[in-house]
Amino acid sequence: MSDRQVSDTSFGRIVNEIEETAIALILGLMTIITFINVVLRYGFNTGIIWGLEAVTFLFAWLVIFGVSYAVKVTANLGVDALINVFPPAVRRVLALTAAAIFIGYCSLLLKGAWDYWANFANLPQTTGRWFPTGFEEMKRTSYRAWYEVVDIPMPDWLRWIEPLINEGETYEKIPRFIPYFILPFGMALLLFRVLQATWRIAAGRADNMIVSHEAEDAVEDVAHLNRES
Repeated sequence: MSDRQVSDTSFGRIVNEIEETAIALILGLMTIITFINVVLRYGFNTGIIWGLEAVTFLFAWLVIFGVSYAVKVTANLGVDALINVFPPAVRRVLALTAAAIFIGYCSLLLKGAWDYWANFANLPQTTGRWFPTGFEEMKRTSYRAWYEVVDIPMPDWLRWIEPLINEGETYEKIPRFIPYFILPFGMALLLFRVLQATWRIAAGRADNMIVSHEAEDAVEDVAHLNRES
């Protein structure tokens, strides 16, 4: 694995493990649930009622994890034909400028994700139109922790959250703030990955945050395999 694909800090390695483990678990759960549902449907004319909704949420988690993972492994596609015309010093300035814009964009995404998720978790939204300037005063009328998903039943091992967030009222289905948590968490992870990539560029260990010459590399790999065979 290249230097661009790993983090040098203990915190970075912990984030790597969380990210890669979550992606593997999500893929495994999606496969298992879908396989069981297919067997039940075509073999026994029944099925898991909550299976489709669960796979939908898992797929959303997978996509959002994949966004930050693509930044980590420098898998973002981009056009560098014009950039490569400039000398290395100018390319570095352009890369840092693009990274700064990316950081601002991720910050806006994180604010929006938190503001959307917060009410479902009985937490205050941020104030400020573009960037957070604090937290708004939370009103009981804006609490939405009682919102449930459509089909996925509430497991007994999560009942401990009912007195904490739903005033002791029982949930029949899992509350929406649980699957929706991927929004602020995923955007925070994306911002972390972009900051990592920006630091690599600033330190001279990377040229940009996109895949360079991916088509040429793919053709060369195929040609190499053909020569070996």
